[in-house]
Amino acid sequence: MLLRALDAVEWAGLETGSPSEPVADVRRALRRLVRAGAAATEEDTYPLYALVARDGGEPPSAAAVALPFVIALAADPGLPVAVRCALVDVLVAMRTPAPNSEDWSGAWALLADPEPAVRRAATALSGGTGRLLERWRVETDPAVRLPLLLALGEEAAAGRAGERAEEVRAVLADLLDTDDPVLWVAAVHASAGLDRDLPVRHMDRLIAVFSDPALRPRFEEVWHTPAVDGPWTREDLVRSTAELLAHDVDAELSFVVTLIETSRRSADTALCREALDAAWLLLSDKRSTEAVLLPLAGALLTDADGSVRLRAANMLAVLGRAAAPYADALAGLLDDDASDDLLDGTVREFARWALTRMDDPRALPGLIEQLRAQEEEQGRAYVLSEPRRPETADVLIPLRAHTDVLLPAMLQTIREGGPASGATRAFLGVLEAWGGDVRATALPDLLPLLTDTRTSVTVLRLLSAMGPAAASAEPAVRTCQVLDHPGNHALVARTVLRIGGDREALLRAVGEAVLQAEDSWGASLSALAEFGHDAAPYADGVRAVMENGPHWYRLTAAITLWEITGRVQPTVGVLEEFILPTADGGEDYGFFQDALKAVIRMGVISPAIRTALLTVRQSERRLCVEWSYPRIVQDKELRGLVEDALGCADAAAPADTVRTGF
Repeated sequence: MLLRALDAVEWAGLETGSPSEPVADVRRALRRLVRAGAAATEEDTYPLYALVARDGGEPPSAAAVALPFVIALAADPGLPVAVRCALVDVLVAMRTPAPNSEDWSGAWALLADPEPAVRRAATALSGGTGRLLERWRVETDPAVRLPLLLALGEEAAAGRAGERAEEVRAVLADLLDTDDPVLWVAAVHASAGLDRDLPVRHMDRLIAVFSDPALRPRFEEVWHTPAVDGPWTREDLVRSTAELLAHDVDAELSFVVTLIETSRRSADTALCREALDAAWLLLSDKRSTEAVLLPLAGALLTDADGSVRLRAANMLAVLGRAAAPYADALAGLLDDDASDDLLDGTVREFARWALTRMDDPRALPGLIEQLRAQEEEQGRAYVLSEPRRPETADVLIPLRAHTDVLLPAMLQTIREGGPASGATRAFLGVLEAWGGDVRATALPDLLPLLTDTRTSVTVLRLLSAMGPAAASAEPAVRTCQVLDHPGNHALVARTVLRIGGDREALLRAVGEAVLQAEDSWGASLSALAEFGHDAAPYADGVRAVMENGPHWYRLTAAITLWEITGRVQPTVGVLEEFILPTADGGEDYGFFQDALKAVIRMGVISPAIRTALLTVRQSERRLCVEWSYPRIVQDKELRGLVEDALGCADAAAPADTVRTGF
């Protein structure tokens, strides 16, 4: 009958959810399901999502015609349960953002389907608070009652319950006195949208429920939600419960710390790991949690479980010098190869990184070999797990004082790996950041890298910074390989001038590039700043960039203008534009960092900048848009610059102050 009905429908002129999918595919997908019957699979339903639903918009016209067929198939007991549930999911997608005028009564009837899994999936199709309440009164299966309860809470929290709101509140209040611990946790979750402090008030019992090992299997038995494949585990609920406490940092911190402490007493490793992951997210987001989590992580370095030790070492690493009291314990883990199947790295790698952050020399032996192996791992660029090992540059750049130990192994790696090696490219970036005499030591190993576009541009910058000390490299520079981009060719030409010692010619080249508003403004402006007052004849061109150039060049131009004229204004006014927004929640932290460094070099801070930095100093948030370890490491770096800038002695310097000493 369904096949005949499908053939009788006039599909011509209807549109699908995807412009590239013809409407004939709707009938084809539905016919395939009908013909397959008991042999149908979930994969047979997949085409329907793109055909009869539209993400974030009104359903396509084909949806109204397909609706009764999808409902009939979802209600067909002859199809496998998994397929029927998948078809319910299709119906959920079809009614986004809201049901149209079509008859959905057959879909709502699925709330009373004989198969519990179908009833559970259909809670997302309820069609209103009234139907949910009706089903709640008669439903007996715990794995269906729980998602019904959560759906009722969502209806009330979203203000959709209308005149039934008090009934929903009564159901939730009644279940807050239930003896069923898992259903009680669900009631807390369902009520949190109406009273966000309710989970805080019930935190002690929440901790007790999650800490009871006997209850752990019960969560997977009954906690299902329509939008999630598979059951929720106890550990999943620990994470989502912590999120309910996020508005109260002290409560959330107490929740995760208490879970860690109780899990250690009961040797509940799974709970300890999950609570540690929640603690890591807290540490990544809230500075005030450091004082509590630091000693806790230190104590966990001796835990029997390797994955717990790994997480603890990671926490201590990002906290840097504050974790110095645990340096000996970390040094004792340098041979610990324990890991976690779902995380990146080993205990010894995180322990070594933690020691580098403390500037502890025990971290140095074997460090370069470890980082080389890391850089040569296949797929390393796609690591997204938390925690994860730091990038090579983040480990080595702060270790500039230890080049006597580190540089020989780095240069050996560069010689052996060549341009094709990821380790070579990573180490070149470190050498560039280190600067100074290390570049001269590295010169013989740098020249072969000029023949490959993967490394030549970085080497050119290194040679350029060396100046006449790299004069012997001029023939190699003239014939080096760079990508076909004007900026790269300009870099070659300027490098020749710089290492050849022709300072006047280099100044003219850089200055003309600024005056002609070339695409390489940023590089030209930075290079011009190095000439100090000698570049003053180009001040008008720099000012023009500052006043009229793109946003990302204005700050560089303003700093350069001060470098070549020595006048505080108008540079300080531009610095304010890039510093003040951070006090109001702005997140352009790269510009903020550059502006802070300029303030520190100038030794002058305006009242507006001082006020903004005092506000930033008191803020709880991390000064970083990334997650994982950079969120904490960058925050600490920027806050150090904030302190340095606030320490500038010339806070009230006149606006026409001229810097001297060029």
